[in-house]
Amino acid sequence: MQPVTLHSAQARKIILHAAGLARRSSFGKGREAVYKVIQHLGFVQVDTNYTVERAHHHVIFSRVPGYRPEWLGELQADGRVFEFFTSDSGFIPMEDYRYSLPVKESLSGRKPLTPADIHIMNKVLDRVGREGPLMVKDFANDRVEASMGWWDWRPSKVALERLFMAGRLMVTRSRDFQRIYDLAGNLVPVGIDRTMPSPEEFARHVIRRTLRSLGIAHVREMAWRARFVKGHSIRTEVEKMVAGGEVCRVTVGGLSSAPLYMLPEYRKKKIELSGEAFVLSPWDPLNVFRHRLRDFFGFDYQIECFVPEARRKYGYFSLPVLVGDRFVARMDSKADRKEKVLVIHNLHFEPVKMEKDDIHKFAGAVRDFAAFNGCRGIEIKKTNNRGYARTIREELP
Repeated sequence: MQPVTLHSAQARKIILHAAGLARRSSFGKGREAVYKVIQHLGFVQVDTNYTVERAHHHVIFSRVPGYRPEWLGELQADGRVFEFFTSDSGFIPMEDYRYSLPVKESLSGRKPLTPADIHIMNKVLDRVGREGPLMVKDFANDRVEASMGWWDWRPSKVALERLFMAGRLMVTRSRDFQRIYDLAGNLVPVGIDRTMPSPEEFARHVIRRTLRSLGIAHVREMAWRARFVKGHSIRTEVEKMVAGGEVCRVTVGGLSSAPLYMLPEYRKKKIELSGEAFVLSPWDPLNVFRHRLRDFFGFDYQIECFVPEARRKYGYFSLPVLVGDRFVARMDSKADRKEKVLVIHNLHFEPVKMEKDDIHKFAGAVRDFAAFNGCRGIEIKKTNNRGYARTIREELP
């Protein structure tokens, strides 16, 4: 089958549609829309950074108008989503439970267990079985030696995490985002398939899930989604799927790179973008692969909270702003929850021309984002474009 040839604008439309960002209400409204987002994307990455609202809530907020963070916990309590790893830790639709089993098998087999390890794991497992869901704080401090640092966990914490990685325990979250451990049998609903997929089944699942959420992807992005599973056969299976017509090869005008792939449904799909503005999380599925942003959007983005302060260019927690199919700005933001003010330390505009309507949409997205973070006021401290910033300020509370 001949590759599908696309021009860059077509590629961007496909990518944004797959990401659920062609329009903000693509999945509807309310709690059911939250489930549809997770089901479509395959997983929504968890992150603990609380500079603004945590990444998993932020990702859903970008796609579900009026999103309320408690809806995610309710879906987990109802057994419709669970938390575990794909390429990273995230919320996954429960229907995909069996595809977490190869990851658990791989993660749990990384380090041989000593008799002492097995003993404490059995003790922890027995206690959770007898007493019900427990948190780390429910276990006495069983450390023998002084802590050596952040990651020097005490034995009971290590045991809980090992049991979680192995799939014998699962987790929900408290209101303050602490893990609550429970037996897997208590959280996986009756009727959910718990059979181990074959390597081929697992690889094909990852390929479909990746292409469904990214729209267009290289093998390396698909392989990243399977990175915790040793010896996965992503590269082999994607070529088999091409030969069988389940996946298309793609070429994008002006882009010279490794082979690209997409699902056949996009060959003739008509996609219209709403032109809405989105303030996105650094861990939004659209943003996690920097090379894709450069290749398809001409946007060189890096979250700088991991960069030494002296080397930061845009700020500690700079959020990308998308309008239509263009990244127009990045805003280094922090929610001051005590004062209920969204502080934008640096509002940096990209070298693209924005019309008055674009700026109006931008201002609306910032207002909505502030409200989502529980903020009533917005303060812009620094900008590289006073004209755009002045117009935006005029529309802010």
